[in-house]
Amino acid sequence: MARPAMHGRGPGAMAHGEKAKDFRGSMKRLLAYLKKFLPSIILVLACAAASTVFSIFGPKILGEATTRLFEGLIAMLTGTGGIDFDAIGRILLFLAALYVASALLSYVQGWVMSGVATRLSYSMRKDISEKIDRLPLSYFDRVPHGEVLSRITNDVDTVTQTLNQSLSQMVSQITMIVGVLCMMLSISPAMTLVAICILPVSVLVVVNVVKHSQRFFRSQQEYLGHVNGHVEEMYGGHTVVTAFNRQEETIRTFDEMNQKLYQSGWKSQFLGGMMMPLMNFVSNLGYVGIVVLGGFLSLSGKITVGDIQAFTQYVRQFTQPVTQIANISNVLQQTAAAAERVFAFLEEDEETPDPAQPLPASLIQGEVTFAHVHFGYVPEKTIIHDFSAMVSPGTKVAIVGPTGAGKTTMVKLLMRFYDVSEGAILLDGYDVRQFSRAAMRDAFGMVLQDTWLYNATIRENIRFGRLDATDEEVLAAAKAAQVDHFVHTLPQGYDTVLNEDGSNVSQGQKQLLTIARTILSDPKILILDEATSSVDTRTEMAIQRAMDELTRGRTSFIIAHRLSTIRNADLILVMKDGDIVETGTHDGLLRQGGFYANLYMSQFADTRE
Repeated sequence: MARPAMHGRGPGAMAHGEKAKDFRGSMKRLLAYLKKFLPSIILVLACAAASTVFSIFGPKILGEATTRLFEGLIAMLTGTGGIDFDAIGRILLFLAALYVASALLSYVQGWVMSGVATRLSYSMRKDISEKIDRLPLSYFDRVPHGEVLSRITNDVDTVTQTLNQSLSQMVSQITMIVGVLCMMLSISPAMTLVAICILPVSVLVVVNVVKHSQRFFRSQQEYLGHVNGHVEEMYGGHTVVTAFNRQEETIRTFDEMNQKLYQSGWKSQFLGGMMMPLMNFVSNLGYVGIVVLGGFLSLSGKITVGDIQAFTQYVRQFTQPVTQIANISNVLQQTAAAAERVFAFLEEDEETPDPAQPLPASLIQGEVTFAHVHFGYVPEKTIIHDFSAMVSPGTKVAIVGPTGAGKTTMVKLLMRFYDVSEGAILLDGYDVRQFSRAAMRDAFGMVLQDTWLYNATIRENIRFGRLDATDEEVLAAAKAAQVDHFVHTLPQGYDTVLNEDGSNVSQGQKQLLTIARTILSDPKILILDEATSSVDTRTEMAIQRAMDELTRGRTSFIIAHRLSTIRNADLILVMKDGDIVETGTHDGLLRQGGFYANLYMSQFADTRE
């Protein structure tokens, strides 16, 4: 779907202040979302901090063992003593215990953090799934399905992977910086001062890289959604694309989107990849200065050989967290972009809520009244103009008219897929908005021109109409819809598994299965939108007989372009440009010789010629 650029700027080309604000806002909302996992996160952070503290003492203790060994060697050379292996052994044993404790805490940290990340992923996907059910259909009219799928897969994965890999690392590295700084100060304040001088340079490098890479991370996530949306649409319409020889055009469109994804992707990864080499360069400069100063202090007798050995290790540990934090900052940018897309989806406007005390669905008996209904999919374009009609319970109503007259729109309004702009739709005298959507829709059975079946057996697809139906009831519905005959021609019969798009049965057979599903649901009001458009004439006649039985005593709305199929309707509403222009029975409308008669006769014009 094309999206207009804002003020001539491409995706991600917002001002630096706006980017920083969005980054902070996304991370703030993510932290608020994590409150439900607070106890586990606190445990993870405590284990990470404790594990790091234990490991920090390692170089100092190892330096003490080195000093003991060095002093013992000097004593042996001068003949004044020897190496105290017992003391060195006790030091090394204590060091081993510290490292074992650190490893155990790291294991606990990783185990708990994996559980938190998994629960976060589950919680986010659950929230997105529930949000999908609360969104109005207008949202899906303007947003490609692939965009939604990208948020529930790629974006959620990005957030959870960052949480699993980076949160505890961030705490560990900050603890490492503070702990190592204290240990270095205890060894030599002068050498520590040289090490600290590295920090401003490191921070300057990080800030500049982040400033330039953040917009590319945002653009990468956005174009990833565009690419997924395009692929999903083209895969779903692969047969049509092939039939019209549009493979090259779709590939060209994909290449354009993929090229933009590539450009933003390699730039973000390149800038992110520059962080480590630059930080290593800065830390190596500091390391050289510290080694020179340490040698000078050792010669003057101000520090021991073990202290030099420990300090050099601490310097590495001091610069490494800065580098790690810099790398994590890159990941956080991508995470912020992904979290922003997830939370933007969760904050989309929802359908108007059901009433606090909805009316029971038992009040619905089948009387339907359209009272001066006005509606437009967009506010500035009204397509239904002052539609009024009253349908008594048990009436079979046909809605006919040319393409674009508003027939299917009226059905969508009746089902509350959309709400009217003005006027009201009444069920047995009650506004449809006084019922809960779920309870109201339970009273309706709907067969659409576009069939929908899912990857399960034929039996389960029919049972979708009423999940508690027995196998006998499923079989009865199948026979009524003329399904039973063709099912018995399949190798597994009712246990035949339909593939993902139902392509292992014909389009007409899919239509019969959806009719069987509706028959099984035993609704009070039926909606048939071109329900027999994909079946042959002989099957259509059989379905008509089944439908006559099904619609007896039920209010039925039948939308049909083949006017010969609605001759026995009790009432025909003829629509044109969103208005009712004629009403009556089939014979009566033909006698009037008006719009319906012209529409009916036009379907036989070719035959007469």
